[in-house]
Amino acid sequence: MLTERPARPTIAQLREVTQPPSVRTRAGAEHWVAHLYLRDLSPYLTRVLLRAGFSADAVTWLMILCAVLSAVSTGWPTLAGAVGVVVLAQLQQLLDCCDGEVARWRQTSSPRGVYLDRVGHYTAECGIAVALGVRANGGLALSSVWISAGLALGLLVCLNKVENDLVHVSRHYAGLTQMADVESVRVPQRGLLRTARRAARLVPFHRIFHSIEMSLLVLAAAVVDLFVGGYATRVLLLAMLASAVVTVVGHLAAVLGSARLR
Repeated sequence: MLTERPARPTIAQLREVTQPPSVRTRAGAEHWVAHLYLRDLSPYLTRVLLRAGFSADAVTWLMILCAVLSAVSTGWPTLAGAVGVVVLAQLQQLLDCCDGEVARWRQTSSPRGVYLDRVGHYTAECGIAVALGVRANGGLALSSVWISAGLALGLLVCLNKVENDLVHVSRHYAGLTQMADVESVRVPQRGLLRTARRAARLVPFHRIFHSIEMSLLVLAAAVVDLFVGGYATRVLLLAMLASAVVTVVGHLAAVLGSARLR
């Protein structure tokens, strides 16, 4: 590991310092697009951000801006809006890689950075969910069944994320150490829950509530809507709402049945 930080690091030096095994092997914190290609691309953008003088928090604010814009783009009921949310969700995820890399390079990791990072993810995922109701309605309105469905979906997506974050809050208040981000801790200890978790892995509908997956589903529905006049987006919203109810209940049971609170 480098002991000094050169002013103009190479990509190899950035990878050595900012992408240690502890980052690349995290079970719950690394999204599949990060594993697949974003971590290969992120050092190039991180080097640009470092040379431009960006702090880690400044990069996170850029990520939050992308999150806000992705929700706005989702609510624009056109194919262009759907393409926009896919692009913005990818950029948000790329910046999410970069802010941690900038922090590790500058050695400025902090609770403030973690907090802002969480704000970005909540904004993107809950915002896209709510805006999907606007999209299904055909535009913004004071009230409609689709607007209400989007608001309900946003609430459920928020609850699903809160169930994760409350694990860390609860462990802190109980005086426990930080939970290791490994798969063995997440596996339910009881037989029925373990079986249900294996079944969920075969049909991982609970994973669709990340901004990346939601953006791709919005785009797929928008393409189908070119032929069915908006019905695909409405079906998507109702399907996600039903899936969110099951996910929130199942997630709560999985947390309580695993070693995460022990």
